[in-house]
Amino acid sequence: MNVENNDINDSNCLLCLHLRKKSLFEVKSFSDSILYLNEDQFFKGYCILEYKRHVKELFDLTDEARDLYIKHLSLAAKALQKTFNPDKINYELLGNKVPHLHWHIIPRFKGDPAWSDPVWSKPHNPVNPPADQMNQFVAEIQKHL
Repeated sequence: MNVENNDINDSNCLLCLHLRKKSLFEVKSFSDSILYLNEDQFFKGYCILEYKRHVKELFDLTDEARDLYIKHLSLAAKALQKTFNPDKINYELLGNKVPHLHWHIIPRFKGDPAWSDPVWSKPHNPVNPPADQMNQFVAEIQKHL
């Protein structure tokens, strides 16, 4: 589901622009955020939970809005755990490059190329599985939400 234009207030923000477009890899539209399967699947199951409004910092949310966003983050992570059975789930909330609230939710496996390091530490060429495999990942995650 696309976000209404009045929910997004920064026309120069990459995530605001992304939220205005329909994505083939949308997993779930929550009331406050949208979960997407990341196009680069070098780390299998990697997803991003984008907040629907342009907000820069987690503390800029009301307590109620923050609690709801964290609830949706937890639901997404639990679905990834059930879908991919990783050894650990990593959560990253950075925003240095794109100052718009979004969580990177990354299933991690002991055999992955950067197991004991952040995913950013492993330069790699993007891994873009075929559309049918990406659609299968999306459908499997959706089953667990």
